Amino acid sequence: MKIILNGCNGYMGREIQRLCRESYRDVVIVCGVDNELRGNEAIPVFPALVSIPPSYEADCIIDFSHHVGTRPLLAYGEARGLPIVLATTGQTKQELAAIHSAAERIPLFFSANMALGVALLIDLAQTVAQAMPRADIEIIEKHHNHKTDAPSGTALMLADALCTVRKNAYIRNGRDGHGRRGRGEIGIHAVRMGNIVGEHEVIVSGTNQTITLKHEAHDRALFAEGALAAAKFIYRQPPGLYEMRHLLRAEQQKKRGGGSS
Repeated sequence: MKIILNGCNGYMGREIQRLCRESYRDVVIVCGVDNELRGNEAIPVFPALVSIPPSYEADCIIDFSHHVGTRPLLAYGEARGLPIVLATTGQTKQELAAIHSAAERIPLFFSANMALGVALLIDLAQTVAQAMPRADIEIIEKHHNHKTDAPSGTALMLADALCTVRKNAYIRNGRDGHGRRGRGEIGIHAVRMGNIVGEHEVIVSGTNQTITLKHEAHDRALFAEGALAAAKFIYRQPPGLYEMRHLLRAEQQKKRGGGSS
């Protein structure tokens, strides 16, 4: 499988390259794209996607860059008919709309978190929220002190998923001032400190009992592994918008001997 790596010289881009050298020998990075062209002799690096010569053939694009590049990324993928694994977060409403539009024409894998464990966390949280319909729900997310967006894309993804199983639920980012919590409130609290890779905790608390669900990433390589798994999954799919639950379902079917979806 041949990959174009957008954001190749960032931390996650380098993790992707390391994994391909050490573990994913069936994946070849044909070239990378990054504003910083120096310091990477392992692959050809171009300043922009449109700078890549047509001779560089690929099966998929993996993006670990910045959300401001979403539109050029989508335009390039559509022009070449290439599936995209979009692993960048922080998109604006307009950029999110462009993602949904592009998915009508190309296979597009988009997830705020590339860990399969987070997909499991979402399923479990929805199950608990449905089983305890009157319980309060709070989400606590923790990340390193260099993360710029808050709340995290994963926390918002969790909250959105919980809203689908809770009538009249709404999201509240942080809490201050005076007053009781709202009846349908799902609170999100962001912590930024040290070198925390990523922790997401969902607390569902009723009058007599509390259930706490937590996912903790120990190494950022986890997200690189997820992106590569997503690339292997999506490049055989028809146009559409895919996420971790689709990959999780395909992996479960594969283990049961049912093939991929």
